[in-house]
Amino acid sequence: MIEKVYYIRFPVSDLKRAVSFYENTLGLKKTTEWSTGAIFDVGGVQFGLELGRKQEIFLLVDDVDEAYKNLKEKGVKFVTEPKDQPWGARTATFVDSEGNMFTLEHFKK
Repeated sequence: MIEKVYYIRFPVSDLKRAVSFYENTLGLKKTTEWSTGAIFDVGGVQFGLELGRKQEIFLLVDDVDEAYKNLKEKGVKFVTEPKDQPWGARTATFVDSEGNMFTLEHFKK
């Protein structure tokens, strides 16, 4: 059901400083940047930094609606139902037993 970790987002308090560290110190390739965030490619995994957001891991699945239904039947607590996103994906967000946030995601064909 879960194909791979697609995107990991970390909160930052100083975007300019964080981008400089990841790009210049660690040597990661920045693929996108906007006023409140940036994304780097780390071996095919999207690694994001964003102001004012919580840590979150996006899990790529074949069908968000099907994964949502199956996991909900197993008692997984979802904080959002499946919905279309402006970047062309469909997502649903849940928390694990420790309160960590995960988003199921698939891209519409």
